[in-house]
Amino acid sequence: MNSRARRLTIPLTGALLAAGAIGASTSTAEATQAAPSDVITRAAGASVEEAISFWSPAKMRAAKDATGDLDVSLRNTSGAHKATPDGPAGTVPPIGQEKAKPIKSKQVNLPNTVGRVFFTLPGKNPQDPSSWRYCSGTSIQGKYRNVVATSAHCVYDTKHNTFYDNWIFIPSYWDGDQVWDGKTPYGIYVAKWFNAHDDFVVKEDFDYDYAFVNVHSGIKVKWKKVNGKWVPDDITRVGRLGDNVGGQGFTWNRSTKATVFSFGYPAGPHPDGDKPYTGRTMKWCYGTTAPMPAGPAYRIEEHIGFKCAFTAGASGGPFLYNYKNASRTGYLIGVNSVAWDTDKNDRYDRISSPYFNGETYQVYKKAANRWTK
Repeated sequence: MNSRARRLTIPLTGALLAAGAIGASTSTAEATQAAPSDVITRAAGASVEEAISFWSPAKMRAAKDATGDLDVSLRNTSGAHKATPDGPAGTVPPIGQEKAKPIKSKQVNLPNTVGRVFFTLPGKNPQDPSSWRYCSGTSIQGKYRNVVATSAHCVYDTKHNTFYDNWIFIPSYWDGDQVWDGKTPYGIYVAKWFNAHDDFVVKEDFDYDYAFVNVHSGIKVKWKKVNGKWVPDDITRVGRLGDNVGGQGFTWNRSTKATVFSFGYPAGPHPDGDKPYTGRTMKWCYGTTAPMPAGPAYRIEEHIGFKCAFTAGASGGPFLYNYKNASRTGYLIGVNSVAWDTDKNDRYDRISSPYFNGETYQVYKKAANRWTK
C-alpha cells in the first residue's frame, strides 16, 4: 500500500413489493438489519409553493456545485478496507420491471430517472447567490412512488448541523434553458421528508453518505418576466415522480466487485483547474467496483469505487448495478460520494460510494414506505 498522501474531494453540491409495502425477503435479513432508531427523518422547511417560486430561472442559471479539496493522509491505514455484508443480499425491483422480461440494447441510453437536485445553504441569506447549490440524484422504487436517492451531503450541511433549504429535484434535466421555458419533461419535485443515517448526521461519517428524499407530486412551470423579474406564469400539476419517470431498483449486501454505470451532472474543476464538464447535461461512467482505501478525515473505511473522472456536481448520482439500456433501469447499489486522485497527478480518477448494507436498507425502507401528498 502506497503510504503517500492522496488528494480527494467531497463534491458538495431480496426485497419485494408485497401487499403494497417494501419489505425484506426473509426474516433473517430483518433480524440482522440496523435498528430503525439509526434513521433520522426531518421535514423539509419549504413548502411546494415556496420552493417552486424561489427557484427562478436566474437562480437556476447561477447555482453552482460546491468544490472543496482536502489532502487526506493514508499513512495510518492497512490498505483497502473490504466492506462485508451484514446479512443476506436483497433486491427491490425497478418500477415497472417487477415481472418484465429483459430486452437487450447495445446503445447506452440515459435513464429518465436521473436528474439535478437544487438547494440553498443554511446560515446565509437564501437570496445570496453564494447559497445556491446543486447535486445529482435519481428516482427509485417506493410504495408511493415518491423517493429520490442521493448523497447525504446533498441534503445535510455538517457545518451548520441542519438540512438544506428549498430542495427540489428535476429528473431528466437537460441544459438550463428547458426549465424556465416550461420544458422540464417530467416536472419539478419538491422535498417533503429527508431520510438519512444517524452516523452521517451526528458523526459526519461518510461510510453513511446516502440519503432518500420523499418528494411531493410534480409541478410544471412556465415563467415570464414582470418588471424585470421572473415570476411563475403557468403552473400545472403532473402527479407522482415514479409514475412519470419510473424508479430504479434497490439492492444491498452485494459483492464489492460489481459492474456498474454511474450517472450524474459533473461541473467542478479537477485539482489542476481543468474544467471538462458544464453540469448542463448528464454524463456517465462504466466500470467494476473494488474496495477503496480508508480516508480518515471523513471516517471512510467501507467505500467501493471504480475508474471515473467525475468532478463536483455529480455527487448523489447513482451507481446502477445490472443496468439495462433498453428499459433504462437497474439496481441502485451506491451513490456518487467522493472523487479521488489516487495517482497524485491533480486529476480525479476514481469515484466512490458507501457500501450498501443492511443499515442502508433500513434508511431506504423508511423512505420507501413514507407517504406524501
